[in-house]
Amino acid sequence: MISFLRAACALLLGLFWASGSPSPGSPVWIPPHDQVARVARFVAHQCDWASVATISTHKPVAGQPFSNAFSVSDGPRGSSSGVPYMYLTRMEISVQDLEVNPVASLSMSLAQTDYCRQQGFDPQSPLCAHVILSGSVIEVNGTEAEFAKKALFSRHPEMIDWPSDHNWFFAKFNLTQVWVLDYFGGVKTVTPEEYFQASPYKQHY
Repeated sequence: MISFLRAACALLLGLFWASGSPSPGSPVWIPPHDQVARVARFVAHQCDWASVATISTHKPVAGQPFSNAFSVSDGPRGSSSGVPYMYLTRMEISVQDLEVNPVASLSMSLAQTDYCRQQGFDPQSPLCAHVILSGSVIEVNGTEAEFAKKALFSRHPEMIDWPSDHNWFFAKFNLTQVWVLDYFGGVKTVTPEEYFQASPYKQHY
């Protein structure tokens, strides 16, 4: 019975997957679970925010992991780059951690979209796909900053009016490893090369 249910879930997950951004409330389809790099790219493009864990520099938790929520975008809807960009200020507590040690981890989950709720998956279920990126956060400039601006402001328009005296800057998550949990059998890893070579979009033949 369990094997049948797993097979049914695999069939359901692999039937269709989005070529762009679904409208709110519409069905969300993801890549087949055996296409791990594509699942990772899909999750990264669907999610508008992420949990970023730093090594705290602030007492009384200095030296301990410290997780915080940040708005992210890997590109305007339908224009995925795979790179999570952020709009940061050095006034922010986690950014102060990153200035001392830029190493961090970033996690995103389809529980942040309508998908898991529509399918009846608990956020902790392996079927509710989520990814963890290992790497570091670095400031970007020039043409990459222009892309980051377009990526973020198109999906987070409120940012345009954030106070200028906070000295905002654009940054990216420079990933070194990708961890994916999207099905039974444990976490799977994806190299940066595999991740960036994959497409989050549905292929048409």
